[in-house]
Amino acid sequence: MTKIAFVGLGNMGGPMAGNLVRAGHVVRGFDLSDTVMTSAAEVGVRPAGSLAEAVSDAECVITMLPKGQHVVAVWTDLTTLVAEGTLLIDCSTVDVESARQAHKLASVMNCTSLDAPVSGGTSGAAAGTLTFMVGGPEVAFAVGRPILEAMGKTIVHCGGPGAGQAAKICNNMILGISMIGVCEAFGLAEKLGLSHQALYDVASRSSGQCWSLTAYCPVPGPVPTSPANNDYRPGFTGALMLKDLLLSQEAARQTGAATPLGQQAAGLYAEFEKAGHGDEDFSAIIQMLRERERERAGG
Repeated sequence: MTKIAFVGLGNMGGPMAGNLVRAGHVVRGFDLSDTVMTSAAEVGVRPAGSLAEAVSDAECVITMLPKGQHVVAVWTDLTTLVAEGTLLIDCSTVDVESARQAHKLASVMNCTSLDAPVSGGTSGAAAGTLTFMVGGPEVAFAVGRPILEAMGKTIVHCGGPGAGQAAKICNNMILGISMIGVCEAFGLAEKLGLSHQALYDVASRSSGQCWSLTAYCPVPGPVPTSPANNDYRPGFTGALMLKDLLLSQEAARQTGAATPLGQQAAGLYAEFEKAGHGDEDFSAIIQMLRERERERAGG
């Protein structure tokens, strides 16, 4: 049993904290939203009235926050609140530089630290089947792994500080690009008179096979559990996909990497969000592509 403070109890953080409770850990949680604090309390998380209260006596502090600036701000506050030797884990998806800055703050506190962003969405958070991409020293990974295993199925140590965020950004750039490709293929198949099931049966068993097709098919029918069968309720929102694609493009600019498809994908998801679809599942971008077809046909 470990005393854990969990900061950020939203759609991902709340279920993750609940899984830690179910694994036998004592979890004290803090969030600025009273609503999510109430939800977290229902799964056994002990509510704290402040960050200081949440981390008091914690052996491990986990943060799950929207942006890098929030992570750095909270970890800066932690420098005066946590004891030396506390394990600090950030599970947010942020830019690599913010992750490395957080590691430096942990070093100032004489604390061990990990950046450990996740993949698997809200369903994976609830089921405890997330994938963790972890960056940080081997010694910190050895201590943190049992805690991460209570929330996830696959735990991969990617390298030193910031490596987890680097892996997450690259992975989700692949995801964003592949989803658009799958959506375009289904759109073309429709025009050619090919049924959704026929395309799925062929592509899922041949060279077109990918996660965006077989686990998250963007049309109703072939994969009953995909958001397409639930009015495109997320899942993983278009706004979050745009966030990750923009992180990939910022990293590409900083490193000089050539990512023309990543750039195009970011542009399409920016258009998707601007049209008011940011809260829908990211696979719903197929509807925007269809609308483009109708506009061309009407023109």
